[in-house]
Amino acid sequence: MTATDIPPAAAAGRPVRRPLGRDFRSLWTAAAFSNLADGIGRTAVPLIATTLTRDPFAISVIAALAFLPWLVFGIPAGMIVDRFDRRIIMALANAIRGGVALWLAVLTVTGSLSLWWLFVGTLVFGLGETLFDNATNAVIPGVVEREQLDRANGWMQAAQVTIDSFIATPIAGVLFAVSLALPLWTGAAGYLVPIALALMLPVSAARPLRRARVSDPDAPEVATGVVPEPVAAPVGRERVTASEGIRYLWGNRFLRTMVAFTATVGSALAFAQAATILYFLDTMGVAPVAIGFVTAGIGVGALAGSIVASRLVSRFGRGPVMLVANAIAGIAAILVGVAPEVWSAVLSYAVMAFAVSTWNVPWGALRQQIIPPHLFGRVLGITRTLTWGIFPLATLLGGWVAAQTDLRLPFLIGGGVILVAAVLAIRLLIVGVREAGAEADEHAAR
Repeated sequence: MTATDIPPAAAAGRPVRRPLGRDFRSLWTAAAFSNLADGIGRTAVPLIATTLTRDPFAISVIAALAFLPWLVFGIPAGMIVDRFDRRIIMALANAIRGGVALWLAVLTVTGSLSLWWLFVGTLVFGLGETLFDNATNAVIPGVVEREQLDRANGWMQAAQVTIDSFIATPIAGVLFAVSLALPLWTGAAGYLVPIALALMLPVSAARPLRRARVSDPDAPEVATGVVPEPVAAPVGRERVTASEGIRYLWGNRFLRTMVAFTATVGSALAFAQAATILYFLDTMGVAPVAIGFVTAGIGVGALAGSIVASRLVSRFGRGPVMLVANAIAGIAAILVGVAPEVWSAVLSYAVMAFAVSTWNVPWGALRQQIIPPHLFGRVLGITRTLTWGIFPLATLLGGWVAAQTDLRLPFLIGGGVILVAAVLAIRLLIVGVREAGAEADEHAAR
């Protein structure tokens, strides 16, 4: 090969960033439309509920019910994802959610809608989300290469942040102002595109990948330099149990410790952010009409973290990036708590969101690298049950502390807990990630 055959990046000693490919673009588009429909629903349902009751507790029940499926259905959802064709699961999950949105819209138009129907609809939306999100995470390794996982996860999170923070919320508000049922009609239509795209994904997205065995390189029937392609495991009737995933997670000391660390940091963040809206309204004096601009400013930080995370991992390594991201999140949370005015509070909050997004990308890629593909759905379901399942409790505790003392205190306590956890996890994130074979490929080779 001559020098002209070498791409400029490779000639300069830098890794070539290959395109993620058509199959990933289809998956990304499906997730983007699904996030749009989800975001419209998450905004519209509480708004519709306010036309039925002004009881703050009743409205808060909707938020709790949205999270409940991750606690009670996270593990069964993982079993389903590992057992059946993941493309069909994604399609069915969105068909169910689209059907529920359509049903609620009809009830709204006919004047038959009640608060209890909204509660039921929120639960079903949440059940569909556990299936779709679990399947989407499990499909990513089937449509991109190992070295592309951080970039792929970054693009997926960037879509979610952008749609949730800048698109779905304002669209839902405008649609709600036009007609009570219009957000529900729009959400139902939004679920149709992901159904078609999910079914068009390649067979490698259907089931866990299995690497073909490499034959003896000296054997005559194997051509030199041929690398076997990953193939999808056939859909069989093998028994899929949650206990297998639980045994794997418990037996993997590194992953088990990472889950405990993530649960601690995530709970501290949930605790800190429990009274965010009241903090900006009452402590910072933000007018209710301007809250959307505050959340948009915070969303900019989250979006930036999603975009740059993969490049930071390529440059500095997965473990160091995860460690620094946690330290920054802790410091930023404390700065939110001591901010003297609204602009510094929003900036600090945006930095915290940046750090959290930067953490989420390599953490997602790490799981996809080390968890066996045939167990991924179950282990992810167990992981989210153990972590996300306790977030509502941390949020309630943070709200109680804010009500009893000061709206700033949860940020100070939460930030302090995150900083302490980051210090205690230095070896876990620097040495443990490398020893577990979960470091970025170019850094693992050094």
